[in-house]
Amino acid sequence: MTEPLPRLKPGASLSFSHMGFFVRDLARMARFYQEVLCMTQTDGGDLGSVGLVFLSRDPAEHHQLVLAAGRPPQTGFNTINQISFRVPDLATLRLVLARAQAEGGASDIQTVTHGNAISIYLRDPEGNRIEIFMDTPWYCEQPLREPVDLQQSDQALLEQARAIACQRPRFQAREQWQAEMAQRMGLTREGSST
Repeated sequence: MTEPLPRLKPGASLSFSHMGFFVRDLARMARFYQEVLCMTQTDGGDLGSVGLVFLSRDPAEHHQLVLAAGRPPQTGFNTINQISFRVPDLATLRLVLARAQAEGGASDIQTVTHGNAISIYLRDPEGNRIEIFMDTPWYCEQPLREPVDLQQSDQALLEQARAIACQRPRFQAREQWQAEMAQRMGLTREGSST
């Protein structure tokens, strides 16, 4: 009998850093992500025949997003389900929504709650779905998606999200859910092995 391999610790041994995807119009797409999500171009150039633009919002990450020229003009099914970005509060969420509406390249804009988050969904100029979200202080079973109006006050919006969430099975405080997940992953709350 072989011994099981050592477990990778979340956040310590393996953590998500960045993603890249192909685009049709490199300049337009780079401008969109800079204007709507306020990303900074950290580098760019050609690697052989492929033009690349590196974008980030974190000075510790050279890039969080890589745009690569070369997406065929008539692709069928888009394999990108969504690219998600977390924001700290509703004010920032509303600011991103205003920027997306003003920029003109965004389409299919929807504002929703998942109970555990309040989100904006939109499509970039080439149809890739983007989610910008703010975590709420609770957890509820997923999937869940209900429309909300971001024009409401913070208090009214959070009360609506909570009212939707608390109707779901396993509704609980986010901290309680995180503690349960840490236990299921074989970690303590601080991230050390149990």
